[in-house]
Amino acid sequence: MSITTITSRQFNQDASKAKRAALDGPVFITDRGRPAHVLMTFDAYRKMSGEGATISALLAMPEGAEAFELEWPRWHDVAQGADLA
Repeated sequence: MSITTITSRQFNQDASKAKRAALDGPVFITDRGRPAHVLMTFDAYRKMSGEGATISALLAMPEGAEAFELEWPRWHDVAQGADLA
């Protein structure tokens, strides 16, 4: 992901260039040298905002998690009956 910075004037003169740059990452649009707006793709916005996430997607195993193995500790102490005498 790359971040592109352009001026408002550049954006007004070539909006299609800014849209193409947004495919690679956010585009910061500046006014008088200060960041004023951010242009990004709609898919990037939805991913960032979490919009459209379902409960099943939120609870699903993250991609790549199947590569991790979980090892449970082995208990060598076996429970003994209580001596009530």
